Amino acid sequence: MTTEKQNIGKLGEDIAVKYLEKHGYKILDRNYRKPWGEIDIIAQQSQELVFVEVKAQNQKFEWRPEENITRHKKHQLSRIVTTYLKANKIPEDQNWRIDVLGITLDFKTKNAQIEHIQNIVLT
Repeated sequence: MTTEKQNIGKLGEDIAVKYLEKHGYKILDRNYRKPWGEIDIIAQQSQELVFVEVKAQNQKFEWRPEENITRHKKHQLSRIVTTYLKANKIPEDQNWRIDVLGITLDFKTKNAQIEHIQNIVLT
């Protein structure tokens, strides 16, 4: 049984994929999971790999979705990116970054507000 939070998360990820594709990103993978963490979307923009964390929320909350990236989540992101790079034999000189897509959903108007924060710092 899926929860409202899971439904909002899935909808947010679907919106994020459409947004990224519209802006020239090629989607390589979704929901890359390991026991110690997951990354929502792995994409490519030009020659750069982009690991995308999606934070979606119903409009009724008064915090920005990207504020939900805790220190623990940053540690998980660091670990999962390293794992992905090694598992896929990505050369060490490959450029990559981590972005956050904060998505605020308004179910009444059926609109989504998207904030794209590029190259977050993991410290």
